Amino acid sequence: MLELVNLSNDITDTEGLLGGNSAQLTSFLQRHHLDGIEFMCCAPWDKSFHQPDIIKGFHLWFWPSWLDFWLENEQALLREFGSWEKVESCFGASREAWLDRWAANFQQAADCGAEYAVFHVAQARSSEIRCRSFAYSSAQVIEAVLDIINQLTARLPSEMALLYENLWWPGLDLTLPALVHELLAGTKHKCGIMLDTGHLMNTNTRLCCESQAADYILRIVDSLGSAAGSIQGVHLHTSFSGEYVEKERQRHNQPEYNLSAGEIMDYVLKVDRHQPFRTAAARRIVDAVQPRYLVHEFVPENYEDWENKLVQQQKVLYRRL
Repeated sequence: MLELVNLSNDITDTEGLLGGNSAQLTSFLQRHHLDGIEFMCCAPWDKSFHQPDIIKGFHLWFWPSWLDFWLENEQALLREFGSWEKVESCFGASREAWLDRWAANFQQAADCGAEYAVFHVAQARSSEIRCRSFAYSSAQVIEAVLDIINQLTARLPSEMALLYENLWWPGLDLTLPALVHELLAGTKHKCGIMLDTGHLMNTNTRLCCESQAADYILRIVDSLGSAAGSIQGVHLHTSFSGEYVEKERQRHNQPEYNLSAGEIMDYVLKVDRHQPFRTAAARRIVDAVQPRYLVHEFVPENYEDWENKLVQQQKVLYRRL
């Protein structure tokens, strides 16, 4: 099992976490016995900083709300974005232009030489996220993802696995096994699943402790049948936000338009908390799933917070209590 941490080359990671010091990154990985990073490329790639030999995984970009654009639902696009200028700024002038952006990102994954690339399978309009009343079904999202992904994977080396990550919005939330099988069977490239534990916890607002969360996660994994064997990676973290989600759903029980980027991000980060496990529930999950890749995935405030969260999770993972 390769043990990794998530990291991007966004300035908040490169400068905020590491102070622009590549030696600090090397020391961090060595000190915590990590095999490398799952990398997200948000800016021109500096190979002297995020060196190719430490990049084991590559996290592809994610557009949370894209299906209206793909299906050319012009009325919904204008209602969500407000103008064609904003639509084009987000996606490009056409479906082909958007696919070109995707193709460039897939090519970045290939250039990095990572062993796997992660693709989010989800769709949610910003107006829907608080009320959780969604226009599209998971089946519709997966059908469109297959249409897109099979036009793009030629950019990936044949040996690089494409790992689909679950979210709590329509798409791959792992609660509908038949759709999981459909996604895997319909992909014309070597593929599998990146199980995100916190995202799966976000599909059940009744969870209130790590023991319950582990029971729920392993019950969902078991329900996948043969597809459970396709889980190659785990993004390991917790997210107990059910009480907040339900309160927000009651307060905002209708779609809301013109939410600011700040309002959207504030809500998402309060739902998707990326906290470390604090009990042996972490070990139960990892022992049961036996992933090839284990990624400690956090959203740290600073370097000290990042290290503290990693140390905490590794303690319970390896029974250093």
